[in-house]
Amino acid sequence: MKTFVYICSFWAICWSASAQSSKSADLYRQIAHLDSVMFQAYNERNMPAFKQFFTSDLEWFQDNGGLLQYDTVIANFQQIFNREYVLTRKLVPGTLEVHPIKDYGAIHIGRHTFSHVENGKLEVGEFKFLMIWKNDQGNWKISRVVSYDH
Repeated sequence: MKTFVYICSFWAICWSASAQSSKSADLYRQIAHLDSVMFQAYNERNMPAFKQFFTSDLEWFQDNGGLLQYDTVIANFQQIFNREYVLTRKLVPGTLEVHPIKDYGAIHIGRHTFSHVENGKLEVGEFKFLMIWKNDQGNWKISRVVSYDH
């Protein structure tokens, strides 16, 4: 009987780990997809699509800019979109991390590059970020951003 209990316990643990791994993989794919779609809108300078990814109570912490609220963040991005040169964002391959936040959403961590041509020269900067995604009944939006290592 003890052997049966041990075997059942072993399979329950394996099933639980497998289910958790599957949930983590699904969450990773979801956030990776959102990252891709959001920055496609950014790269296309599509402000109506881009700003839909943020909650109205957004807090954006930037190492060299301090704490910014939603209206300031959107105004800053609009200024970027209005520039003569094209600023392009790319996720650095292999840097994306996604971690669940129980009953809230997910943590999205990684590094990305921003590049543009200025005075005939390609300028590229690589930066780190952490984003908190809020899942409101399947409607995912970013509520907090930490942008650093500028």
